[in-house]
Amino acid sequence: MSYQIKGNPLPNMPWQEKPAGCADPVWRYDGNPVIGRNPLRCSDRVFNSALLPYGDGYIGVFRADHKDGFPKLHLGRSKDGINWDLDEDIIHFIHEDGSDADCVSYGYDPRLVQIDHTYYITWCSDYHGPTIGVARTLDFKTFFRMENAYLPFNRNGVLFPRKINGNFVMLNRPSDNGHTPFGDIFLSESPDMVFWGKHRHVMSTTKGWWKATKIGAGPIPIETSEGWLMIYHGVSTTCNGFVYSMGAALLDLDNPSRVIADTSEFILTPQAPYEEIGFVPNVCFPCASVQDPDTGRIAIFYGAADSTCAIAFTTICELIDFIRAHPQTS
Repeated sequence: MSYQIKGNPLPNMPWQEKPAGCADPVWRYDGNPVIGRNPLRCSDRVFNSALLPYGDGYIGVFRADHKDGFPKLHLGRSKDGINWDLDEDIIHFIHEDGSDADCVSYGYDPRLVQIDHTYYITWCSDYHGPTIGVARTLDFKTFFRMENAYLPFNRNGVLFPRKINGNFVMLNRPSDNGHTPFGDIFLSESPDMVFWGKHRHVMSTTKGWWKATKIGAGPIPIETSEGWLMIYHGVSTTCNGFVYSMGAALLDLDNPSRVIADTSEFILTPQAPYEEIGFVPNVCFPCASVQDPDTGRIAIFYGAADSTCAIAFTTICELIDFIRAHPQTS
């Protein structure tokens, strides 16, 4: 069956053909990690970051854990989505009146999306505990800090790439002030990106091993002919700590709190050395994707072991067929 991705063509997206003999729906770039350790003088790790097409290349917002231990947000640019130049300076946010808005101690796990002619950044920010910070820019030179979306504690704020029924829509996961040994995906709506309500439950953890502890939305949902394709992370608890894997589901286009289909099996789990060994072992944490409607190709950008950035590939047909062939039934 043929499925369609909605959006603009992206002929210069990163891509590598599926290896011969690979039976998995998602495969790794053989040049991973694309951003290794110590890419900046101020930090030793860049991971869990977001990007999108911009101009004749790509632009991204990157999580860089500084040498004092605090994560900060940095801008990066690339011609091909693989080789990146990262700014040494952090992104500086201002208020509408031009006053300084860099008043939080940390910022991590950003997402980046274009809605109409505006680019929005969401990330885990600090306001008496973790919550979802929001900022906007038109040119990636001036960044206006907006109101936080939620009360603490919340993580994994992921905006849809267009309004739905006249409102902005964001996936999120209520959490706690620590490493959160629980968590379901919820959805919230806003008429103005300031006041958020109409909170709806989307997905729960399951009894399946790989997503029994918590789940969280990953890249910006991809609009397809079959629904919103949501790639997410699922977490299990083992005797050695958490393991972060990737899953995928389809949400209703008009009512995205309704799950059309979800997979009972992970689409990617830590297996490569750079995913299994690092600052936090056994982590594949997706934060962004780019896709080409003409070919159906999808590139998933993810953090590996809380240490580096990596890429994996799939196609719209492979992924949706996999979801439907391995349905979550409970």
